[in-house]
Amino acid sequence: MKFAEFGQLQMTRTNAAHTGVSKLSDIAGAPLNNIPSAAENGIGKTSKSFQSYLLEAMDSMNQEQVNVSKLSEQMITDPDSVDIHDVTIAMSKARMSLNLAQSVIDRLVTGWNEISTTR
Repeated sequence: MKFAEFGQLQMTRTNAAHTGVSKLSDIAGAPLNNIPSAAENGIGKTSKSFQSYLLEAMDSMNQEQVNVSKLSEQMITDPDSVDIHDVTIAMSKARMSLNLAQSVIDRLVTGWNEISTTR
């Protein structure tokens, strides 16, 4: 399946243990030889821990909050230099990232409580 704006849609295997070792084929059964392997994509060379993903997400959320503070301060000190729509959009992004972080934290705490009570 090809879309002009997306190029060719492809599936990349990241770990053979997760997806099996057989060759991929299309619906008609013809092998798909043009799919790059994980080694060709650079996937699997450096594995990141769950902690690093969480820290990156928290840094991103913090950056959104700092961005809102800067835009709000700039809007108060020099209202002509910033558009009110940009401030509103930044506030919405920050609120959404904070809500997402709160949901993740709640899920982690709930999961930890379930694990600790099943022992």
